[in-house]
Amino acid sequence: MVFWILLVAFAAWAFARLFAGYPQPPPGLRLIRPREAAFLGAAAAATFPAGGAIPLAGEDAGVPAYADRFALALPPHLRLQVRAMFMLFEQATLFFPAPGPRGWRRFSALSPEQRIAALAGWANSRLFLRRLAFTALRAVLTMGYLGHPVAMRALRLAPFDIESPVCEADLLYPRIGAHPSTITLTPADLTPPGDVEPLRLDSPLHPDYLEPAKPVDRVGPVEESRG
Repeated sequence: MVFWILLVAFAAWAFARLFAGYPQPPPGLRLIRPREAAFLGAAAAATFPAGGAIPLAGEDAGVPAYADRFALALPPHLRLQVRAMFMLFEQATLFFPAPGPRGWRRFSALSPEQRIAALAGWANSRLFLRRLAFTALRAVLTMGYLGHPVAMRALRLAPFDIESPVCEADLLYPRIGAHPSTITLTPADLTPPGDVEPLRLDSPLHPDYLEPAKPVDRVGPVEESRG
């Protein structure tokens, strides 16, 4: 009897740790679940804290949305591996606890300082497999962070607003992060060669990468009081 009570208690604890208490993820995610979105947001915040050279905090970079698009573009077996990696880092504090009180909590429930220390433990581990796993996670976080419009503007990598010609390579390779099945161009879409002016560094940016317009102050100027 005691065995079954302990078994039920353990099952309830495991279910709560794996699935319960996660906040609602950002809207529009098709694959990433709340537990994965919470981990990705926490890991991005620990990897790219506010106040860095780029004026964008990791938690504001939309990394869960990027990971969702990235995973959807992968073959099923690689998609499974990537999602398993997210779960590994979220739950591995049971075996590699973060320093400080309650360091065994799941990664997204740790304090910001504990998250940074936990990732540092993976990066500097004596075990090669831990360092390898951290490298794979860091690649996903970095691609999502640096792909954000704010980061791309800061690095002067935001694309210009131009009419891109269609060349033979466009018929063979999809856009970055997209699946080959998304290629819809045919030889009839190829752009004939012509004279193209070089781009200038002050060319207008693509609309998706423009800085949001600042709200207009609708309060009119204060008239000077007349004596």
